[in-house]
Amino acid sequence: MTQPARPGVRSGEQLLFLTDDQLRQGIELMFFAYRDFTADPDRILDAHGYGRAHHRVLHFVNRRPGLTVNELLAILAVTKQSLNRVLRLLVEDGLVASRVGRRDRRQRNLTLTETGRALEAELSAAQQARMRRAFSAAGPEAVQGFRQVLEQIIDPEMRGRIDRLLERRE
Repeated sequence: MTQPARPGVRSGEQLLFLTDDQLRQGIELMFFAYRDFTADPDRILDAHGYGRAHHRVLHFVNRRPGLTVNELLAILAVTKQSLNRVLRLLVEDGLVASRVGRRDRRQRNLTLTETGRALEAELSAAQQARMRRAFSAAGPEAVQGFRQVLEQIIDPEMRGRIDRLLERRE
């Protein structure tokens, strides 16, 4: 027998019967998980004089060598001015190489240098170890559920766009 819809509650929420307190607990867990997920990389970045914005650039340039500045702007959803500050420092410090595009000379294609790849690997190793432990402890159904929850947190109009932005180049 189907339960009658509660006013102001969407069908997916009704099926879960989530209370406001349970939702707040989920939000708090997200805050604590993010704090701890970023703690190890933050220490590494701080030792190099960098912050989380630098980490995000290193991560996405590593994942998509040859990424253009405009593609990176779309992925990070930041202003050109804020990205330029971060990118300029990474280029000056020899972590990111910026080259004129082969097809379009107005574009700048970004790749990590050997030094940039080494720092990015160190940052990723810390986060991968934490994710591996959590996923192993939680089990495969929880891992799939976690992914679904994260995807649903992303604004609907951005979900497909993110998939396209993050496609790996072959």
